[in-house]
Amino acid sequence: MLRLITIPISHYCEKARWALERASIPYSEERHVQGIHMLAARRAGGGMTVPVLVTPDGSIADSADILHWVDARTPAEHRLFPAQGRERDQVEDLCRRLDGELGPKGRRLMYVQVFAQHDLALKFNNQGVPVWEDRAIRHGWPLAKRVIHRKLQITRGVEIADEAAVWRELDFVADLLTDGRPWLCGERFGAADLTFAALSAPIVVPPEYGVALPPLDEFTPAVVEFVKRAREHPAGRYALTLFAEQRRATVR
Repeated sequence: MLRLITIPISHYCEKARWALERASIPYSEERHVQGIHMLAARRAGGGMTVPVLVTPDGSIADSADILHWVDARTPAEHRLFPAQGRERDQVEDLCRRLDGELGPKGRRLMYVQVFAQHDLALKFNNQGVPVWEDRAIRHGWPLAKRVIHRKLQITRGVEIADEAAVWRELDFVADLLTDGRPWLCGERFGAADLTFAALSAPIVVPPEYGVALPPLDEFTPAVVEFVKRAREHPAGRYALTLFAEQRRATVR
């Protein structure tokens, strides 16, 4: 049985879960809270981040590499990546852009927004983690918050630049879709679509996510307003459609 080391709420971990479940590859998910996840990742043969997929061939410590590993074990007609050539390069380039921009900026923006609601955040953040980890992060929340601030480089006012970056990436994706293409790259659902949808989750809060997310009405008015705007954006609507049509069929 493969082992997937995660922070359950993480959108990069959702990328890995989605890929594995879409390919019907069995795995056991080992969930951890922030901070402790670094120890778990190292013990599993990775670095300081999750997801880490532990396979008979060794550990894979990056969500993009996990997608490639899964794809090599998927029938050709269902693979996420084109075999080679210019089409392959286009998909790889788009995934790298989303991993480097939308992923970290959207994550940090949402962390800043929900820090004021830490009880709500921890209720959903801690799904499936060991009981002692749940207790540790609740009792040690001030320390955990400092660790998150340091690791994500959260500084005063950073959410302003992050929000601008998120809208820029949504506009970029929406612009790709204006020519009427059914998918971001190619003629079928692929790695770029999966990556975009998974990494947009903190800003569109999809019901079909791999773990339960808070109901929208439980967030602060500011978060509700932001998520509604993101959902109404053409790229946000596309992300929600991908979750509804592609992710829903795979959620365990």
